[in-house]
Amino acid sequence: MAKTVSKDMIIADILQIDRGIVPILMESGMHCLGCPSAQGESLAEACSVHGIDVDPIIDKINTYLSK
Repeated sequence: MAKTVSKDMIIADILQIDRGIVPILMESGMHCLGCPSAQGESLAEACSVHGIDVDPIIDKINTYLSK
């Protein structure tokens, strides 16, 4: 069963789906995956803080998960 990720999901929950998502987030400029905020912050919130557009990241993650 394929999973999908949404921008409202908590980063820690996204990482539990598949550890292969880590490189996608790192390449997108999300280098704070281990910080305490990642435990309670949504992907959209984290992207906003870092000035990153969340939609391309969601597209990359979901494309990866669909393979």
